[in-house]
Amino acid sequence: MYLPNIEEFPEFSLERLLSTCFGNPQNLEQKICILIDLPDLSLMHDHAFLQSEGFSVQKYAHSVFLKDLTEGVSKSLNYSENAFFAFKTTGGSNLDPEDVATNTNGDVLSLENDIYPNFDLILAITDYSLTAPLTASAKVHGFRGATLHGVNDIILKSGLAVDYVKISKQAELFRNALDHTDYFELDFEVFGDKSTLKIDCTSQSAQKSHGLCPGGIPDVANLPAGEVYFVPTSASGSFPFRFSDGTIAQMDVENGAIVKSTLIKGDQGLVDARNKQLKEDPATGIIGELGFGTQLLPFSGKDIQDEKILGTCHVATGRSDHLGGSLTPDLFNSRLNASHDDILYAPPKTPEINVEEVRMYKNGETFSILQNFYPTPFLLDKLSEEYPVDKFAVGIA
Repeated sequence: MYLPNIEEFPEFSLERLLSTCFGNPQNLEQKICILIDLPDLSLMHDHAFLQSEGFSVQKYAHSVFLKDLTEGVSKSLNYSENAFFAFKTTGGSNLDPEDVATNTNGDVLSLENDIYPNFDLILAITDYSLTAPLTASAKVHGFRGATLHGVNDIILKSGLAVDYVKISKQAELFRNALDHTDYFELDFEVFGDKSTLKIDCTSQSAQKSHGLCPGGIPDVANLPAGEVYFVPTSASGSFPFRFSDGTIAQMDVENGAIVKSTLIKGDQGLVDARNKQLKEDPATGIIGELGFGTQLLPFSGKDIQDEKILGTCHVATGRSDHLGGSLTPDLFNSRLNASHDDILYAPPKTPEINVEEVRMYKNGETFSILQNFYPTPFLLDKLSEEYPVDKFAVGIA
C-alpha cells in the first residue's frame, strides 16, 4: 500500500476547498453556516466548549473554519453571512438529530425551521457523521453542504488540502473500471482461518464520492472524499469483524444481512450483545454499502479519511437512503438503531485481518482488483491516466 508523506500536500486553504467543492459564483451572494455537535447545548453559550477539555473536532470548527471565514474567506467567496450553530450529539453514525439547535447567545433554534431553510451552504463539523440526515434535509430545503466529522490535524493537512477536481477525475476512472459489476467476492484471512463474502450488485451503476457539489443540485459532500461505492442488492457468506476494543467475531450473512455473530477472539459479551440486537432489530444487520478508497492519503486514525485510501475497502450495515438505497430510519424497529456503520478494512485499523483478494465478476468474466490491500495490475492499468502507478510496483502478487 502506497502512503504519501504529509509533506507532499499543499498547505490547507479553506478558500480553495470551498471554491473547488461548491464553486465560486461572484454574481451570487450565499449564506454559509457551520454546525457542530455537543452533548450539552449550554456548552455553546459564549463558546464555553472552548474552555472545556476535549471537543477537538468542535475546536477545529471554530479555530480554523469559522476563523478563516470571518477573516477573509467569506468576503473572497461572496458569502453574505457566516454563522455558527450547535445541535445535540446523536451518539451514532448517521442517526437523525433532534430538531433543536442553539447559537453562542443561547437562543433555542430549530434545524428544520431556522437553519436549513435559511442557508445556502452548511458545513457539519462533528464527532458523528451527519451525512445521511443532512442529505435528506438538503433535498427538502434546497441547500448544499459537506460533512467533515472527525477532523484532525492529519486530515486538515492532507485529505482537505487536495485538489478535488483531480480527485474527481481519479474517482471517475475507478468508477468506470467497476461500473456495472454483477457481484464481488472478498476473501478474508484472520488467524489462519479464511472466509469469503459475496456482494451482489446486479450490474448497477457504480457511484462515486468525489468532493464536488456543484450549484443548482441540492446535495451533501462527504469530506475528505474519494471512494467508489455500491448499494448491494444482496449478500451471502461470512466475514470477520473487529470491535473497537479489539474483539474479533465472524459475521454470517444470508439474503443480504448479517444473521449471526460468532466469537473468534476477545469479549463474548460484545458478541452476545450484537446477536441480541440482530434478533430485536434485524435491519441493523442489512449490508447497505460496499466501498473502495480512491485517494492517495496517509492514515489519519479516522475512518472518514482512511476509508478513502486506495487499497482499502469497506462494508457498511444499516441505512442506505443517502446512497440511493431504500433502507430508511422508519424501517428499523427503533430509530435509535437507524445508523449507517462503516466496517473498514485497512492495516492500521484491522491489523489481524487481511483482505487477501477482491474479485469483480462482470459480463461472465472475473477480474482481480485488490490483493493484500494493493491494487492489482488490472486495476492500475485502468487508473494509469491519473495515478502514479509506479508507486504500487511492490506488493502485487
